[in-house]
Amino acid sequence: MYSFSYICLTNQLRMKIAKKVFFILSILSLSFLSLQGQDQATNRFHFKIAKLKYGGGGDWYANPTSLPNLISFVNQNTTTKVAEVEDIVEAGGTQIYQYPYVYMTGHGNVSFSDADAMNLRNYLISGGFLHIDDNYGMDKYIRKEIKKVFPELDFVELPFDHEIYRQHFVFPSGLPKIHEHDNKPPQGFALIFEGRVVVFYTFECDLGDGWEDSSVHRDAPELRQKALEMGANILLWAILN
Repeated sequence: MYSFSYICLTNQLRMKIAKKVFFILSILSLSFLSLQGQDQATNRFHFKIAKLKYGGGGDWYANPTSLPNLISFVNQNTTTKVAEVEDIVEAGGTQIYQYPYVYMTGHGNVSFSDADAMNLRNYLISGGFLHIDDNYGMDKYIRKEIKKVFPELDFVELPFDHEIYRQHFVFPSGLPKIHEHDNKPPQGFALIFEGRVVVFYTFECDLGDGWEDSSVHRDAPELRQKALEMGANILLWAILN
């Protein structure tokens, strides 16, 4: 028989507990995997992150140096240790459940099948986190496809005092502007399910370009630093909340 205290748990608290269990299991399984290999000391990490491969013809593989550089920055500037190379996951695959943070980017069309949408929804409400980073041209597609995942939710812009903007580095004015695109201000949108941010969407910002090797876009060092700091905030916030 369930105790009265268990029955009285709110849905929000249950989701927080599920999030922590999800993260702890990810740490345990991935830490075990990190010990496989000749040099156990140098290969040890807390968890791995992944990039989302999707259908529709959009370039999901854009910015190939972005995540390795973000990972390196997080490992060097925080106490969190991330595996040095990201994995590739698909929205409809079971592998996605191994990762507390999944990154999605591109310029063009996005298409989720019904099975993709259902699996992605289950991943997110089970404690997962999706960071969508518009690399310019993705917006009209992702807004349509994300409705397949959460038809009952709409993107809301997070206020500048939200903890995601001060998780480790402080951004009092919200997202940094990395590339101009349509010359609009950068915006950070979220899908919030039962009180928890499950999707964070960086729009008119282009963080991923700022994470790339300096030779790719030749951005000023100060701009790349801001992009990496904001990326670290998102990644750390995803695993700690």
